[in-house]
Amino acid sequence: MAAQLDELDRKILAELQQDASQSLDEIARKVGSSKTPVWNRIRRMKEQGVITRQTAILDAEALGLEACFFVLIRTSEHEAEWQRKFLKTLRDRPEVLEAHRLAGDIDYILKVRVKNARAYDSFYQALIAEVKIYNVTALLSMEEIKSTTILPV
Repeated sequence: MAAQLDELDRKILAELQQDASQSLDEIARKVGSSKTPVWNRIRRMKEQGVITRQTAILDAEALGLEACFFVLIRTSEHEAEWQRKFLKTLRDRPEVLEAHRLAGDIDYILKVRVKNARAYDSFYQALIAEVKIYNVTALLSMEEIKSTTILPV
């Protein structure tokens, strides 16, 4: 069930998504409120699970992670034990930024960030050594056109 948010909550969330390192005073000024109500609302939204964590967003290319692959996975395995092992493998691999189970012809899609094609091949070899996969297709992103963590509030 979606949390009940009013306009001030949404303004606070928008500010936090832009820059969570802002002080409470800065956020309060920008949303037209005072520090204590803003702090109380942030605390409430954390308790409700609307705000799950605050983190720093890093530049992958500045860290030498220049290759972004979208990996399409088809499997002939659908047993619970296979899925448990597969999901654990994905969660344990730091190269996997996102993983989604899909409806349709493709079972899973992964977003994988690595240094280069050789590093992707190492990731791929490790993945297929861990779990049985019917078919893997890797698509190299030539250009990132849009990437955001900001949700429309």
